[in-house]
Amino acid sequence: MPQPFDFDLTTERFRLFGHDPANVWADGRLHRVLGGREAAVGPVPGGAEVSPGDPALAGPVRRLLGADFDLAAFTRFAATEDPVLARLVAELPGLRPALVPDPWEALVTAITAQQVSLRAASAIRARFVEALGERHERAWAFPARERVARERPETLRALGFSTRKAEYAIALARAPLDLDGLGALPDDEVRAALTSLPGLGEWTADWFLARHLGRPRAWPAGDLALRKAVSAFYLGGREASIAETRVVGDRLGGHANVAAHTLLVGLRRLPA
Repeated sequence: MPQPFDFDLTTERFRLFGHDPANVWADGRLHRVLGGREAAVGPVPGGAEVSPGDPALAGPVRRLLGADFDLAAFTRFAATEDPVLARLVAELPGLRPALVPDPWEALVTAITAQQVSLRAASAIRARFVEALGERHERAWAFPARERVARERPETLRALGFSTRKAEYAIALARAPLDLDGLGALPDDEVRAALTSLPGLGEWTADWFLARHLGRPRAWPAGDLALRKAVSAFYLGGREASIAETRVVGDRLGGHANVAAHTLLVGLRRLPA
């Protein structure tokens, strides 16, 4: 892995919100199905090791662990341009934004998280994965888009989806949109393609850009947790509006995505 890199900080969110059968934490390692088979990812000095040791897994695991983010440039930017981030970088060295490898999974995950707590969303996803996914040794493969396209909303409602969220997920599964092809589009075109579908608004599109595509300028200004972080670290606790949160992101330029993840982890682990 490129340096700096801290395995514990980078994988923190996989341990926070309850049972997640698609990302199983066991024996100090993250178990996840990649490319149709289960991989176990654990820490080694300065990086991570993967079992089985197939070179074909190196690329997906590096992407999962945020290897492509330029943390050195972010650290230089923070040190000279943003005292808040400079402090967080010093206290959270090696934190890399972990990415969701699959676009379909990223969008369904965002749908389940709309307007509910992350723990509630995690519980709904867990039931969804175990009901419609495929079990491997420890982890489950996320339910295939083709499988969900054949389901009725009643199936997803029985798993805890609201009626609208069940309809959104099935509509997404059946949509003709090439999700893998979105990575070739600029940010604005990705947003336009996603928000043309039912139930996928700006918040969902922003998190897709941030947590699947890893776009440098992704900044979910409408996200409540990010607004709380901006409030705590930049505004002395005064509640940040979406507009104020967006102004902070605009100032960060191509470091916005890494900054967003750093602020969110800082909000959970550090005093403001």
